[in-house]
Amino acid sequence: MGQDVRSPRGPRCIALVGPFQSGKTTLLEAILARTGVIPRAGSVDAGTSVGDATPEARHHKMTVGLTAATTSFMGDSYTFLDCPGSVEFAHDMRAALPAVDAAIVVCEADEKKLPQLQIILRELEELKIPRFLFLNKIDRANKRIRETLATLQPASRVPLVLRQIPIWKDELIEGFVDLALERAFIYREHKASEVVALEGGDLDREKEARFSMLEKLADHDDALMEQLLEDIQPPRDAVFDDLARELREGQICPVLLGAAARENGVLRLMKALRHEAPGIAETAKRLGVPAGKDALGFVFKTLHSQHGGKLSLTRLLAGHLDDGATLQSSSGGLSRISGILAVNGAYDTKRAAAEAGDTVALAKLDPVKTGDTVSTGKTPPDALAAAEPTPPVLAISIAATDRKDDVKLGQALARLHEEDPSLVVVQNAQTHDTVLWGQGEMHLRVASERLRDRFGIKLTSHPPAIGYQETIRKPITQRGRHKKQSGGHGQFGDVVLDIRPMPRGDGFKFTEKVVGGAVPRNYIGAVEEGVVDGLMRGPLGFPVTDVQVTLTDGSYHSVDSSDLAFRTAARIGLNEGLPLCQPVLLEPIHVVEIVCPTDATARINAILSARRGQILGFDTRDGWSGWDCVRAMMPEAEIGELIVELRSATAGAGSFTRQFDHMAEVTGRAADQIIAAHQHAA
Repeated sequence: MGQDVRSPRGPRCIALVGPFQSGKTTLLEAILARTGVIPRAGSVDAGTSVGDATPEARHHKMTVGLTAATTSFMGDSYTFLDCPGSVEFAHDMRAALPAVDAAIVVCEADEKKLPQLQIILRELEELKIPRFLFLNKIDRANKRIRETLATLQPASRVPLVLRQIPIWKDELIEGFVDLALERAFIYREHKASEVVALEGGDLDREKEARFSMLEKLADHDDALMEQLLEDIQPPRDAVFDDLARELREGQICPVLLGAAARENGVLRLMKALRHEAPGIAETAKRLGVPAGKDALGFVFKTLHSQHGGKLSLTRLLAGHLDDGATLQSSSGGLSRISGILAVNGAYDTKRAAAEAGDTVALAKLDPVKTGDTVSTGKTPPDALAAAEPTPPVLAISIAATDRKDDVKLGQALARLHEEDPSLVVVQNAQTHDTVLWGQGEMHLRVASERLRDRFGIKLTSHPPAIGYQETIRKPITQRGRHKKQSGGHGQFGDVVLDIRPMPRGDGFKFTEKVVGGAVPRNYIGAVEEGVVDGLMRGPLGFPVTDVQVTLTDGSYHSVDSSDLAFRTAARIGLNEGLPLCQPVLLEPIHVVEIVCPTDATARINAILSARRGQILGFDTRDGWSGWDCVRAMMPEAEIGELIVELRSATAGAGSFTRQFDHMAEVTGRAADQIIAAHQHAA
């Protein structure tokens, strides 16, 4: 039946994950209060919680970044990582998950949040992380536990196994029965539950529910199956062994009940963690940590504190780490630790050293970034895990209100990206704008607030420019002539240009067919540069593409001709010739692929159609029960705030990716409006 699962396993690290507003931060408060770290649980609404301590989190009353807090229970050390539930801030969760021993998935009996729950469970399943499901807000339950479990089960690819059943009184839940212990408990608000006798209908329900639990455990234990078939009651220790082993092997997901706001069910949850969750040895094995004496850790979060500088939140997976040690990073670079800090929300308690299993903050490891593996060895370690950010879906162009803050803004954006790699900064070479890409509207809003509040930078922002271009429909031959006399040497350049449209997507091509030395060879390069200058802004106000320009003739002056003169002449030729070539506006078209719950597919199709989208088709999402994948062609101009509507239509669960496909003509009123808006903005 396995090893003694109740033996100490060193300091443990547990992730608190779950859908948005399921009560993860409230559960962390309850755990810290019940284990004596804080005198009483704080409140998210009141802004007094250990988690959600940043100004942005308290302002919005939601978790917008990972919070870590350490406590002890029955002599064991636990670090809890409170991860954001919103899909917009999910990168913090993804980056931290490889380092944890187990996860507590906090959820409630809400069908609308089922897709979010499925996304989170899928992450855990793919990383093979053992997980408990904590069914929160049980005091508000309005349906039977079996109905709730049947509702939640489609979100999990492994069986959800009830560890507890509720005790009902007058349609309210007043306690629970622990099916493994075979004991009944009555909730007491902000106090330990009271053990009561199990009798009557509760006893009958317990026997039936316990047998159902044992049946699921027996699917992976032949000895237990034989005992059930022979109507032999299995030993309680054997049941606990099976629960722990099947949890660690990812064969089941135990379900526990509670109400975090009342601190109900918290001690039972902690005891389940203590007895059944794996420790650092199993986690190191899962990650493939090599044997050896060197200290080895995984950096799962980077922070920049106002006074302490850069902090790298790290799970030590092996060995012993002293303050002042020199670390090699898997991404290259050598750095010396200038402080080991306890992870307690404030990161201000220094430690002399860390042992395998500890979760600590390492100070001022400048070359180290989130996702790195660090080691005291003589050579850089192999990376143990990687969490690539999901492609960004929304963008804003930003600029410092005061131009003297431009350098400061660049430095601040670099720090924000280091803390949150799912924020991406792009410099638009055409417009010279700084474009900030993120995972949604709230993600970008919080980033803007941090730039203002933490770094003191006032911003202006606007939607990013769309990559409109223009092309021509008609060929023409145009002369460009530049002649200027201003004392001494003058300027003279004369070119004849053949301007022709090219097939869509071919870009720009320059050729020359000059005969007889009409334009000396040494000036032809300058002519091409002038043509490129002229194509940067066409008659409609946009860059010109899909054009071939051929230099066919011209003339020169032996004294007054120069590179500059011929470059200017070519630009004049283009500027005068392009308006005669029937210019036409082009807009970028992208292939958009949306993933969404099946019940939202009809709404998504309507949204796409309203945004000039051409639906290419949809199919079931491969490997995702109850999800669809919709593909469409959409103009870039219509994608801008697509994610806002998409999230609204899918209870925050839907997302999309996009890829540029081609440029398409825009004519009529739509083109006139785009050109007018561009001219007004200029």
